[in-house]
Amino acid sequence: MKTLKTIISSLLLFLAIGLHAQNDKDQKIIADANDAKDKLMTMEVGLDHFFTSSAGYVIFPNVGKGGLIIGGASGNGVVYENGDIIGMADLKKLSVGLQAGGQAITEVIFFETAEDLAEFKEGDFEFSAEASAVALKSGVAVNAKYKDGVAVFALPKAGLMADASVGGQKFDFTPIMK
Repeated sequence: MKTLKTIISSLLLFLAIGLHAQNDKDQKIIADANDAKDKLMTMEVGLDHFFTSSAGYVIFPNVGKGGLIIGGASGNGVVYENGDIIGMADLKKLSVGLQAGGQAITEVIFFETAEDLAEFKEGDFEFSAEASAVALKSGVAVNAKYKDGVAVFALPKAGLMADASVGGQKFDFTPIMK
């Protein structure tokens, strides 16, 4: 009986430490996503309409991209539904083709309808090979439109890379327990 109590106590301790560590990482990503959203809202790019009218969106505040013929990208983000945080997401991309360099970007994906957001949350979501992001600069989002229920925007942060595609990106969604 004493051994069982020790094992249970140890498992609870490891679980508590693991949850706390994950929360610290998630809190950092959430803070970065909030900063990225604030920056995007203060820029004159026209995204405010997308933030207020979409069924949901994902902000990946720090996506790293790099490659020389074979490339990849990776990032963690925050998923919002009707302006409220509902989960975390991660992005992975592997590509082969004409590309060179490295870059850090902020990527935002807006979902036009609740069904489009639900598809993302189910984990069945990936971009087609020809999908690309709209590079953000003054006023560019004003005339942007949804394509297949999503609109994707990228804000370069640092670096230079000859590749603007988002095709082949895969996503994982993890709901936040409240």
